[in-house]
Amino acid sequence: MTEPLVSIIIPLYNAEDFVKDCIYSAINQTWENKEIIVVDDGSTDNSLNIVNSFNDERITVISQKNKGASAARNKGLEAARGKYIQFLDADDILGTEKIATQVKSLSTSEEHLSLCHTVHFDDGTDPFQYLPQNEWYSKDIADPIDFLIKLYSGSDILPGFGGMIQPNAWLVPLTLIHKAGLWNEKLTTDDDGEFFCRVLVNSSGIKFADKGINYYRKHKNLVSLSNATNHSAFGSIYHSIGLKYDHLNKFVSPGIIDIIFSRFYWELALSSYPLDKTLSAKAIKKSRTLSNKKFGYSGGTNSKMISKLLGWKAARLVSFIRLKIINGTS
Repeated sequence: MTEPLVSIIIPLYNAEDFVKDCIYSAINQTWENKEIIVVDDGSTDNSLNIVNSFNDERITVISQKNKGASAARNKGLEAARGKYIQFLDADDILGTEKIATQVKSLSTSEEHLSLCHTVHFDDGTDPFQYLPQNEWYSKDIADPIDFLIKLYSGSDILPGFGGMIQPNAWLVPLTLIHKAGLWNEKLTTDDDGEFFCRVLVNSSGIKFADKGINYYRKHKNLVSLSNATNHSAFGSIYHSIGLKYDHLNKFVSPGIIDIIFSRFYWELALSSYPLDKTLSAKAIKKSRTLSNKKFGYSGGTNSKMISKLLGWKAARLVSFIRLKIINGTS
């Protein structure tokens, strides 16, 4: 019996310091029947030359003008011939058994998708020194809607739940992607959250592959959402929150979902202030429309103290100015 083909799709943009290790991790998968599709999204560094130096017939390289990661993934899907799809960011790494153990977990159903462990490691450290930790979702899950509610709720709404699942941790049947639809190319931030929300609500559940490991690189200079300084990123998050609400609202009665998404909008309102005061005000209005529940200020001890004394806008303004000083921007 022929092993099913797995398509590993790698969107590539200016990742010259990391892409070699990423490609090696794809090549070294114990699952033999695979193709590696690298979509260069207009890189301006040496990334493309590094990929081309591999000279491996299993690697297909596609180049396009810079359109964003979602467009690159969709271009990879156009070329994919595999039964299963593995998305892989160019700065991350897969454990050698990752794909093999997930394919086996999906052998009885094309209506499920497979999830594995994720190890978070700091850039510049050895990822393999860390062991995966069990999470509340480290098991087979029959109800994808309940899973999403628990994932989105956070411990402040449903204690013991919440979290972040990185896209590389999934293995998805191509038929399920066809059912759910392609990546939304209008989104620049949280495009993965919206995409996998859509895939999950179209699935029959999750098969957990306990022996699979995804290694997710944490960059030292990565700017978090709370300190983001990009207008388009905030607009994308606002759009993504609304889409995810619509995806779930088809299956869930009003109640906890409204509280969950009220919190999402509240967090966005805080994060986008003072850079985008208009969007912040829109997010507050959305939050209050969904729920009257009051959410606290998320931040460090000093920020929380300022928020308590002078209000959350003052706390955000101080954080914003501090970030600009640290980054040396005016």
